[in-house]
Amino acid sequence: MNPPAALAFWLQVNIWTLIRRAQPLPLAVLVILLLFSVFSWAIIFQKWSQFRRVRLSNQRFLRAFRKANGLEQVALATEQFRPCPLAAVFEFGYEELARQVKARGALINKEALERALQLGISEELTRLERSMNWLATTASVTPFIGLFGTVWGIIDAFQGLAMAGSASLRAVAPGIAEALVTTAMGLAAAIPAAIFYNYFGHVIRELGARMEDFALEFMNVADRTFEG
Repeated sequence: MNPPAALAFWLQVNIWTLIRRAQPLPLAVLVILLLFSVFSWAIIFQKWSQFRRVRLSNQRFLRAFRKANGLEQVALATEQFRPCPLAAVFEFGYEELARQVKARGALINKEALERALQLGISEELTRLERSMNWLATTASVTPFIGLFGTVWGIIDAFQGLAMAGSASLRAVAPGIAEALVTTAMGLAAAIPAAIFYNYFGHVIRELGARMEDFALEFMNVADRTFEG
């Protein structure tokens, strides 16, 4: 095929034409990849909104905590800061502190208070990491799913070429082009998932560090106020 003819051929073949002409198995692969991509983008938007709300509520709660006259005043106001990981960690610590103060009149067991705060941090990190495994799965699996569709499509293309008894570019190019669409779709699903998985992982680590710092700040306040 001469260059002008080849150019004219490729201009006539667009991606939608290739998808419509795809065989049942490559078409099923494309549907699976589309579902992976749609669910991944839904999670990306949901996590983006969640982390934005969490950061704002953390800032508001930390200002209120530092301005409060006592832990009792903060405890009464925690509900208005939802969703807020720092408020949740505070509640874990305050409940343990309140039990000790009620039973003995002072903070006697600092290790128990530290464990309660760590339990709150662990629970909040688990909540923040929810659905992240889907992004990781999409980033790691979809390129291989797309490659499977491509390999299958190329096999079909060469089988058709053998049956037709022709070795021209015009005979084999449509089948190969159809096959390569699945690889492109796999990469289109995997790349955003990988980017946002890494970005959200950084955000979660940052929020975890903030909760660890807050736990230390809570311990300092508890020591000054209730140590026996």
